[in-house]
Amino acid sequence: MPNADNWQGNVLRDLGGAAPGGGRRPGDAAHAAGAHSLGPDNPGPGAPVPDAGPAPGAPGETSHQRQERPAPAPYTPGVRAPRSTPDSRPVVDDGLAGAVRKPRHGEPFAARAAHALRRIVSSSAAREVAEITRTAERLQQPVTTGRQIAVTSIRGGAGKSTVTALLGTTYAHYRQDPVLLVEADPALGSLPLRLGSQSLRWTTGDVADIVEPQMSLLDVTGYLVQLPDNAWLLPGSQGRIGAMLDTRAYERVMVSLRRYFGVTVVDCETLPAEVARVALSASQARVLTAPATLEGVASTYNVLEWLKGLPRHVIEGTVVVLTEQTPRAGIDLGKAAQKLGSTGASVQVLPYDRHLAAGGAIRTELLARSTRQAATRLAADVFQLSQKRR
Repeated sequence: MPNADNWQGNVLRDLGGAAPGGGRRPGDAAHAAGAHSLGPDNPGPGAPVPDAGPAPGAPGETSHQRQERPAPAPYTPGVRAPRSTPDSRPVVDDGLAGAVRKPRHGEPFAARAAHALRRIVSSSAAREVAEITRTAERLQQPVTTGRQIAVTSIRGGAGKSTVTALLGTTYAHYRQDPVLLVEADPALGSLPLRLGSQSLRWTTGDVADIVEPQMSLLDVTGYLVQLPDNAWLLPGSQGRIGAMLDTRAYERVMVSLRRYFGVTVVDCETLPAEVARVALSASQARVLTAPATLEGVASTYNVLEWLKGLPRHVIEGTVVVLTEQTPRAGIDLGKAAQKLGSTGASVQVLPYDRHLAAGGAIRTELLARSTRQAATRLAADVFQLSQKRR
């Protein structure tokens, strides 16, 4: 990258024309890349936005059209290319798409009405806005080099892909630099589905044989799925059983792509898979998801004890997210968090949300207020941890 002190400006100019004086107007990066804002509250680069969470919306036609167009030719002469261009495949089979019911809001109407009434008759609204503003300031801090955040778990069904999607959506909403979400879980991962992608073509394994450090951002994004708010997705597979991703391919992709994106969130395989362990060690911050059950907490505690044997910054840069998958958890979350926190890791709770529990594409305007707040707070804390590690 030509100028390490202004690498974000160089990347954004690569996407499309810069404003006079080399600056960017708010929203220009997303507009130049063809991204659609999730809502009218898209924040500018210099001022925090008092918003309760990521703006609503999900990828739609733009993602599908981008994947259907012919793949671009590699930028650099001599770059290795796959033997054939993969066909575009739908994320959800047409026969299953009709089985999806209308998504529900994350919390009942009565709870939303009660919250609105409390805001009217109490003085909590001002405090809430002040807290949101402080969180936005933390999320919008500039970075000198791209931050990598790895998300993994000890078992399936712990909310790993859901947390990855929430983190990536939050960063893309609050930040102006491009955000990348990488699916490093090729064994039928659900990240594209959670992000609302319509179709897939190139995968992490494919791009490992194509990408080179000399390529421009425009060349690179031709192999990615475009998401709202200047975010991009690199899927792990096309839904085929048997897709593989080895550590060499993962390292090649991450080393080549990290310079283009301010924040990269990686949806890893479950531990103790080799790629997951490599991702944890190479990232500046780590998120370990666990179901809010006795089994989930016990197995996660064992993993944290293992992490304590690694260099100290690993456990200090780790956040455990306890995901509530039922309206009422079967354990005392306070005591569970205290036990897990005794290892040196931070602990947060992602509360039960009817919209998340139903599966499918996440529509942030349907998330419960408590879920939006928890996701935004988690994103800010993880980003702060990533800033401590160069």
